[in-house]
Amino acid sequence: MNQRHTIALLTLLMVFFFFTASAQTKKPAVKKQPAKTTAKPVSKAKTPAKSTTVQKAGAKNLGDAASKVAAADTTKKGGQNNPNNNNSSLAEEIVVTTSYKPVLAEAVKIRRNPDLEDKTPYKAPLNYVPLDKKLSQDNNIRQLDAMKRPQEQDSIQTNNYAKVGIGSMKTTFGEAYFGNGKDQALQVGGYLKHFAQSGSSLDKQNDSRQEVGVFGKSIGAENTLTGRITYKRHQTYFYGIDQDNPPVAFEPAKQVFNTIGAEGEIAKNFKDEENAFTYAAKFKGYVFNNAFSAKESNVVISGFLNKTVKQFYAGLSASLDLGSQKDVLYSQNNSIVRANPYIKFQGENYKIDVGVNIAKEFGFSDRFFIFPAAKLEFQVVPKYIRLFAEAKGDVNRASIKDLTDVNPFLGENINLVNSVDKLDITVGLKGTLAPGLGFKAAIYRNSIKNLPLFVNNFATTFNKYQVIYDNGDARVSGFNGELDFKASEDVNVYGRVELKDYKMASEAQPWNLPKFILTAGTSIHINDKVDINGSLMFRGSTQDPLLVTGSTPAAPQYTQINSFADVSGGATYKINKQLSVFVQANNILNAGSKTWVYYPNYGFNIFGGIGYAF
Repeated sequence: MNQRHTIALLTLLMVFFFFTASAQTKKPAVKKQPAKTTAKPVSKAKTPAKSTTVQKAGAKNLGDAASKVAAADTTKKGGQNNPNNNNSSLAEEIVVTTSYKPVLAEAVKIRRNPDLEDKTPYKAPLNYVPLDKKLSQDNNIRQLDAMKRPQEQDSIQTNNYAKVGIGSMKTTFGEAYFGNGKDQALQVGGYLKHFAQSGSSLDKQNDSRQEVGVFGKSIGAENTLTGRITYKRHQTYFYGIDQDNPPVAFEPAKQVFNTIGAEGEIAKNFKDEENAFTYAAKFKGYVFNNAFSAKESNVVISGFLNKTVKQFYAGLSASLDLGSQKDVLYSQNNSIVRANPYIKFQGENYKIDVGVNIAKEFGFSDRFFIFPAAKLEFQVVPKYIRLFAEAKGDVNRASIKDLTDVNPFLGENINLVNSVDKLDITVGLKGTLAPGLGFKAAIYRNSIKNLPLFVNNFATTFNKYQVIYDNGDARVSGFNGELDFKASEDVNVYGRVELKDYKMASEAQPWNLPKFILTAGTSIHINDKVDINGSLMFRGSTQDPLLVTGSTPAAPQYTQINSFADVSGGATYKINKQLSVFVQANNILNAGSKTWVYYPNYGFNIFGGIGYAF
């Protein structure tokens, strides 16, 4: 039995004795009766009330009940303590009215058991590994990394593709592309192209173009090698005549241009490293001839070295441009050597290129030039809008091939003079206005010496053109604007506008050079089966020095070529993942347009065919 139970038992015994003594002390006085007289029993109606009261008081607090009981001497002294007992007799009658029944209070217990469940939360061990990576600032102007195109899971991996078609105006069309397949280290392929049309408005209004090429690319651990060999053929006729005064007998002469070209390049692979050293070397050349006696060959060897030192880029680019031209009246060498030392500095919000372009002509011309070569880019609104400016100059080598690519109706013995861009200044803005909406806008002012111009030579050659030059420094000012809006993955819209103003040095007009050109187009992916495309080209009016009938030298009236718009469109329908059909319509407005006097363009024409991937 523990101590607590022992104390409680002792307390109960003390209370018991105290209440017993109190009950005996407070009993009513009993009168002495004769020896044979029987004591009257006390009424039991009132006695329990006194006992009940004591029980209730004890139930409330045992300590209080014990303190209220008067002290009594319970020793057996034979009634000597009774003041009325003179004889101190041991005989005394005690009447017990009732027995004492103690009432104990209910013990206050804590009705709560201990929680034996383990609720300690689990803490996983944490391992911290520091990242050894250089912090890159995305708002810097830097070279963009190539983004990998997401792989199409449901597409068939095809390496080859071919298209053939026919249409109005005796149109024949064909294209084919070949490749070695998916290989990250080696790419080899080739292509074939053919397109021919025959107009009906004039005799021999024919045009035919063919192109064949093979290419290869090898990506090594340090360098990348690329190469290409091509052959191009362009056939046309000098079909232009004065329709107001047609000749009695006319047989258009045939013109054919043949070009064999080759190029190769070796370049160091890009690596994102500090103080990088990069280099590249390139070879490019071609051999050209036409149906008459014109021949031309050209070889360009170029390359650059670049060293990065912290935020500085120091480098040198150079090229050797070797060319020779031959025709009935001349055989000459026309070559240029160039060197461009530069320093680039790139900061957080800007990029500066400073250098010079040194050019030396040798051959039929012997001149030496030093031009500025500087660029500046500054982020006006980071990640959205950039301001750019450029100042440069260069020598433009006159080429029979380049001139006939623009105007295939040039006659023989083309006059060749190198033009000089003395100073080209450009200032503009480019960037992103909204998600998917990119733009570029620039104003420029160029100073050009010996600006080449195409003019008619009908007085001598009947229906052929020649090249003349604006002797002196011509000034060309203008505005270029580009807009590309990719509304979604399925809709893309683009456009470009060119505005030019010419201040000629010696010529009255910029002959056959338009002052306004607008080009625009769109491509829409309707669904997995249907794709459509469209294009618009608007060309402003031009003037040719051909005098209008009735004009005088004192008040000349030159022939004007009206502006025109050419709208084209097409659609492709995929029958399955390999087979498709297409249709293409050109000059939908059927405008009777002309690019050159006497040479109308083709009217409305449409052609279609099938395509097959394998």
